[in-house]
Amino acid sequence: MHIVRFVSPLTSADAVGVDDGDQVTQLDGVTTVGELLRLPVAELRERCAAAAGPRHPSASVRRLAPVDGLMEVWAAGVTYRRSREARVSESERAADVYELVYDAERPELFFKSVAWKVSGDGGRIAVRADSEIDVPEPELGLVLNSAGEIAGYTVVDDVSSRTIEGVNPLYLPQAKIYLGACAVGPAIRPVWEVADPYALDITLTIARAGETVWDGKASTSELHRRLGDLAGYLFRADAFPDGAVLSTGTSLVPDLPFTLRDGDTVTIGIAEIGTLTSTVVHGLAAMG
Repeated sequence: MHIVRFVSPLTSADAVGVDDGDQVTQLDGVTTVGELLRLPVAELRERCAAAAGPRHPSASVRRLAPVDGLMEVWAAGVTYRRSREARVSESERAADVYELVYDAERPELFFKSVAWKVSGDGGRIAVRADSEIDVPEPELGLVLNSAGEIAGYTVVDDVSSRTIEGVNPLYLPQAKIYLGACAVGPAIRPVWEVADPYALDITLTIARAGETVWDGKASTSELHRRLGDLAGYLFRADAFPDGAVLSTGTSLVPDLPFTLRDGDTVTIGIAEIGTLTSTVVHGLAAMG
């Protein structure tokens, strides 16, 4: 079962429901994912089990990114050995920063996107016009309720400019935060349906003109951090009344000098969670 945000075929309004693979059952009295994430996980589970609103064939609904309202997307960096190696190799002046944060008690956490900027499955992601090397970063996303509990999981693409971050780590916000740099979806897999989040295969495929130009496979078993610890640090001194998504870092980074190009298709799959597909565009104007 997945929690989905979608366009209602009956009203054309945004709606939230549960998808069993055949049908999407709308949750009565719930219009946003943020409303659900104000609930404790136990109550959220009860609400999903009691879904009794209008039903629609799963194939007939247009899914939206499962991020809305006051929700925010945050991300963790250098949580896999491969990510540490990639950051060290691309950094021109501060490679030791990435070495140090990998083993530090405090993780690297950074703001990624407000809800309205997030692209969903089948949407567009962008590479910056002022960057030469840009890559997708496939990541397991923690869906956190307002109390900081892990309520579920989703797929995140933390699109990044390796050129800009490599010049100076203080340029991280420009490398990571811009329109088209964040995709989330296709839905939320509830936490109670995932037996072991540290045993999920992650795949990344990049296609260009119909041909695969890069692909790779990894696993959350390689994660250097504990998921609960990452969530705990995010909520230590901040509040998220509608919950948040915390992307947990990547272990699939194409070797330099590979870069995304306009028209590429990026497909990220995480076992038990779902598949997120995006089309790459170049520059701000193309994002509209």
